[in-house]
Amino acid sequence: MSAFSTMAAPVSLERSRDYCERLTKAYARNFYYGLRLLPAEKRASMYALYAWMRLVDDIADQEDGRDLERRMTELDAWRADTHAVLERGPEAAGAYAGRADAADLWPAFSDMARRHEVPRHVFDEVIAGQVQDLNPARFETFDELRQYCYRVAGVVGLASIHVWGFEGGAETEKLAIERGLAFQLTNIVRDIREDLARGRNYLPAEDVQRFIPGHSFESATLPAQMRELNGQYESLLRFQIERAEDYYKRSAALEQRIAPDCRPTLVAMTEIYHGILRKMARRPLRVLTNRVSLSLWSKLRIGWRALRAK
Repeated sequence: MSAFSTMAAPVSLERSRDYCERLTKAYARNFYYGLRLLPAEKRASMYALYAWMRLVDDIADQEDGRDLERRMTELDAWRADTHAVLERGPEAAGAYAGRADAADLWPAFSDMARRHEVPRHVFDEVIAGQVQDLNPARFETFDELRQYCYRVAGVVGLASIHVWGFEGGAETEKLAIERGLAFQLTNIVRDIREDLARGRNYLPAEDVQRFIPGHSFESATLPAQMRELNGQYESLLRFQIERAEDYYKRSAALEQRIAPDCRPTLVAMTEIYHGILRKMARRPLRVLTNRVSLSLWSKLRIGWRALRAK
């Protein structure tokens, strides 16, 4: 299929919202459990936000044989469609044709962005983060990693509080960005094995050299290095875990700044991600061999407790 085409017949808002909910339920995992606690209108908007994020992520990451040039072309088309929809409405989409169901997204996405006045730069930042993933370069410093985390997660926190409703202006926006960074730093530690297998290393080189001088953190040599350097690897991973923990502490006031009817969702999402971080902290080296997650029962228990957070 060509990367450029004209949008087909209009999609109703109801059909679009149903599509976004189904996509979120199929792929969101930890995200979905928290969103179920939202009031219906805001829940539909968050499904739309997640669906947009999911589809742009698939352009960059889905393993389907597309080469770098095509992925970049499709990201450009996705950016053009996003701008067109934000400016003129869902009927203006049509540049991106990488998957047939993309047209089902735009009415719900347009409604979400307009209804909640989500800052438009959020969407450009997310796309910029995907471009970074397509052109992986080593992060030399944490400042470089923090900029990437802002693009792929901090702005998601910013968009989310606009959907939920909040008070406190720019100070609360900063808290939301820091909570997003806490989630992303948690993901980086949890997903380190899978990311290395795909040729992506999100650990700052300055940290690696601090704890394991003269070594690289690469999948090809990881098993041998682990046998020789378990202590150093554990120290490196514990440092990353403590950094993520610091961002949870920095953003601790966020819950009291958002609309009461959305606090259970934020509490649940935070407890799930924070719970994963705490589980990794007990045995940091397990992330090099297994994916760390919470059980379904643990997530349900978190959701039940979160309902009392209003």
